[in-house]
Amino acid sequence: MNLSDIILNQVTKSVAGSNIQIPQNLQQQVLGGLSDSILGSLAKTATAPGGLDSIKDLLTGKVDAAASPVTNLAGNIFNSNVLSKLKLGAAGAALLAFIPKIMGGLKGIIKDQDGDGDVDLNDVLLTLKGGSGSILGSVLGGVLAGGATKKASTGGLGSIAGSILGGILGGKK
Repeated sequence: MNLSDIILNQVTKSVAGSNIQIPQNLQQQVLGGLSDSILGSLAKTATAPGGLDSIKDLLTGKVDAAASPVTNLAGNIFNSNVLSKLKLGAAGAALLAFIPKIMGGLKGIIKDQDGDGDVDLNDVLLTLKGGSGSILGSVLGGVLAGGATKKASTGGLGSIAGSILGGILGGKK
């Protein structure tokens, strides 16, 4: 299972276990939009100064998901790319409130990749460079597949993935 699948699974479980009423005809778009917003937030953060540390802190549990700038960015992306267009009212506000719970559920994705006994920047980079379960692989997979669902995509992931790929291959840290 890759990161896109993990995120979509977290989103689906969180929303299904809530009292949020999403109109049936918008459900795929909303769930895909949430997933794409979280993935887009991880991708944008990875390319920002200090971003890899922010991702590491979030995914290892060093920083609470509700206080993470990665979570905040995911909420902003979801609000501007999905909620502002769908006008879901109270349901939209409730969905925004679920983003920290979803992000908190991603804790533990980055593990000790280099066998040195701790999770550090090198492990984040190895995860980003890794195979199909990596953040980079998920971002590129999402771009090539049209997002978490083909109906819902943030549209900006292509340039984000290019930035990540260029930063990693160019040795930018």
